Amino acid sequence: MNRMEILKKLLPGFLPLIVFIVVDEILGTKVGIIFALFFGISELIIIYFKEKRIDKFVILDTSLLIAFGGVSLLLENDLFFKLKPALIELIFCFIIGFSAFSKQNLILNMSKRYMKGVEMNDMIELKFKKSLKVMFWLFFIHTLLIIYSSYYMSNAAWAFISSALLYILFGLYFVFEFVSNKLKFSKLNSEEILPIVDENGQLLGTAPRSVCHKNNNLLHPVIHVHFFNEKGEIFLQKRTKNKLIQPDKWDTAVGGHVSAGETIEQAREKEVREELGITVADYQFIGKYIWKSEIESELVFVFFGNTNQEIKINKDEISDGKFWSINEITKCIDNQIITPNFENEFKNLLLPILKKNGFKKSPFLTQNSH
Repeated sequence: MNRMEILKKLLPGFLPLIVFIVVDEILGTKVGIIFALFFGISELIIIYFKEKRIDKFVILDTSLLIAFGGVSLLLENDLFFKLKPALIELIFCFIIGFSAFSKQNLILNMSKRYMKGVEMNDMIELKFKKSLKVMFWLFFIHTLLIIYSSYYMSNAAWAFISSALLYILFGLYFVFEFVSNKLKFSKLNSEEILPIVDENGQLLGTAPRSVCHKNNNLLHPVIHVHFFNEKGEIFLQKRTKNKLIQPDKWDTAVGGHVSAGETIEQAREKEVREELGITVADYQFIGKYIWKSEIESELVFVFFGNTNQEIKINKDEISDGKFWSINEITKCIDNQIITPNFENEFKNLLLPILKKNGFKKSPFLTQNSH
């Protein structure tokens, strides 16, 4: 159930109150209560025959209207009646607030009962909870305004605040959401689109890059390439200070996302060319693994690279680059100098291969490896 549907559910219940306000201004409180009662009963009958259900909110609103109106007439004080909308909204504030700020989402659970067969993933549930938080604050602020107007403002001002103002507030919010979403979609359309894959690398769908970096359930492929020199040293790049993830740390020689419609090989050669200026190289695939952080999930395809070309780092992509000995890298582990991703890859993938080959200078590539 989205925000608009929730508002549509609330609207019929507030209609008896709106009828009372109009009639009360023209014919007085007693006649207003009678008209509101008649209107509420008529609403119940129409909804029942049209939708085959009894609208409990209309019953609640009409009953409270009569109760508070009756007390107001007996005490010759309309304060009780004026506070009725605030009382109703306090009930809504409690239900919505409990659902929005606790682990038990009552409204979402109720919605699922009426939407059997409809799957709701974590992202949808997160957006739903965000919407509930906004609705809570709108109702809470509106409730405070009703209470204030009941004590300190004119009947006309109270009538406007207790009825029309709520719909105006929600209307402004929906306009803001509409414009905001339009701007977001416009921005997303200009972004790089990444493939979403399963653990085996099979394509499941696509998503903009920024979305992938905000949801660690969206697994997307990346490539890593390691280059060695004749001494057996590994080339590392230093990430720029403006990088969103792990800025100013030393990392894999080449790393990058695979774009939608691009093969692993195409992405590998593109990233190597853009970051290190290498156009001709031999490659050997050494494995893949899943790297999951707080903000994203990557399916990492790892390669060794061998080239006779000189490395020329792209300053727009990399702030620095140099070859490191195995001992130098080992000493930097857990010291916040190297990225956690590279540390993990070095310890669990590269180091076992290096040890197996006796730390020889170039044991990894065959002449026919591509």
